[in-house]
Amino acid sequence: MLELDNEGYISQPHTSAGRIPTEKAYLYYLENLAQKKIRPAAAKSIDEALGEKSEENFKQAAKIIAQISGQAVFWAFHRRNLYYTGLSNLFSQPEFADLKLVYDISDVIDRLDEIIDNLFHDLPDAVQVLVGSHNPFGDFCGAVLGKYLFRGQTGLIGIIGPMRMDYEKNLGIVKYVQEILG
Repeated sequence: MLELDNEGYISQPHTSAGRIPTEKAYLYYLENLAQKKIRPAAAKSIDEALGEKSEENFKQAAKIIAQISGQAVFWAFHRRNLYYTGLSNLFSQPEFADLKLVYDISDVIDRLDEIIDNLFHDLPDAVQVLVGSHNPFGDFCGAVLGKYLFRGQTGLIGIIGPMRMDYEKNLGIVKYVQEILG
């Protein structure tokens, strides 16, 4: 434990708290992560929701993905057309019991269009995981994002949750959506 603490992989936020992983620890974990395949039942649910692959179908798929992941999901059909769902999943997480974090995430939601617009410029085509200070949604959470090209239009799907979310599962989900639409 001492070595992990000295190397900056865990921290103790206050004297009565246990130790928690730092941003550095999450980045190390993500660099060494093997991607989990999406479960067949989840893939089938997403396929059925996408149906004819219209904007309305994408919204339904976003709801299914929020349910499967247990996190918040946004779907940018293109730079200026955004849908999000699953906020109750996000706010039900213990990390977001702190009113300051509720305010911070509410501020992010208020600026979501602007954040997504910037991501369209900066994000590479491969699925990306953003955590901590590298995350435009806030250093208190993680995000798994994937761009796709569908009918000549670039879109973006993202799963947002606490830093401790199941990155393996969520990487598999976003990668699956990319493959279906790409």
